[in-house]
Amino acid sequence: MGRTVLSTPRHESRMRVVVAGTFGPVHDGHRRLFETALCHGDEGVLVGVTTDAMATASRTREVPPHDERVARVREEIERLNEWDRSVEYRPLDDGEGFAVTEPDVDALVVSPETAHELADINEARRERGFGPIEGIVAPYVLADDGERISSTRIVAGEIDEHGRLADE
Repeated sequence: MGRTVLSTPRHESRMRVVVAGTFGPVHDGHRRLFETALCHGDEGVLVGVTTDAMATASRTREVPPHDERVARVREEIERLNEWDRSVEYRPLDDGEGFAVTEPDVDALVVSPETAHELADINEARRERGFGPIEGIVAPYVLADDGERISSTRIVAGEIDEHGRLADE
């Protein structure tokens, strides 16, 4: 099974890294995920952005259209990419994702909320004959009230994309 590490860069080997999500609206927590992927992804970063069907299947809140989310993610990653990493963007249309289906992926950047999924991902990879991947945990970014920043809270008007509390 792959090991889960904190977001300190590995220097002993080169890595192709996956980061995936809905990313709508983009906020500082997503930026931390992107920075972590870019920091570790010296062999490239594969970014999966959920399709409209997948993004809305489990949510009742509004989600921006896929093309808008991809454009915003691309803009953020280009701004954050101080390492000049190669970045590939793909639509994500199922729960399995590229971490399972791509044999040459080395790591998946996850939040503490999704870190538990690594065991199932590695089991699915093993069933395909692929080696395990590492999980790189990007810590939560907290809002001014000490709670984590989330797109749901932003859409609800509680906080802005940087975690500042809305005016009462």
